[in-house]
Amino acid sequence: MLHLKNSILETYYDVLAVKEDASHEEIRASYRSAILNHHPDKQQSTDQALAPQNELGDRFLEIQKAWEVLGNSRSRAIYDSELGGIRQDADVAEDISLVDMTIEDSGDVLELFHQCRCGDYFSVDSLELRKMGYLLLKDESEIGFETPDALPASVVLPCGSCSLRVRLLINTDTRVPIYDNL
Repeated sequence: MLHLKNSILETYYDVLAVKEDASHEEIRASYRSAILNHHPDKQQSTDQALAPQNELGDRFLEIQKAWEVLGNSRSRAIYDSELGGIRQDADVAEDISLVDMTIEDSGDVLELFHQCRCGDYFSVDSLELRKMGYLLLKDESEIGFETPDALPASVVLPCGSCSLRVRLLINTDTRVPIYDNL
């Protein structure tokens, strides 16, 4: 979860005072330091006059929650994906799905296209999607996505010519009949 603090986006990385590319060990060390410094029992005697007790306890709970998310590689990957999506929300012209794409089969690679307002295309292929962790599968009758955790996701695609971007919503429940696209 992201917190808005004084109208600035505060991430769990900010709560633990680490960079977004920090290693697990760096995150753990920062968590241990923060949890010791912000423990309510320790703060009760030193900072009681400076901040109300509930604020101290809230910060302690934020630190614990940040560690729960960032300390686990799977939940961290999901969080990073959500964080990236939130940051790109303002830059996306529209959301599209697999059914909005034109799909071309060039043998080993499936290419997906969506026409932009400028006349050029937003595009991505199955190899690029695979590198991002999303499989585009084709069987005898339909095409669909497979994700490692079966959760909906998204990929932002830039236009080949202009500055517009679209968000391709990746949903494992969406299937497109082959005859509609190829």
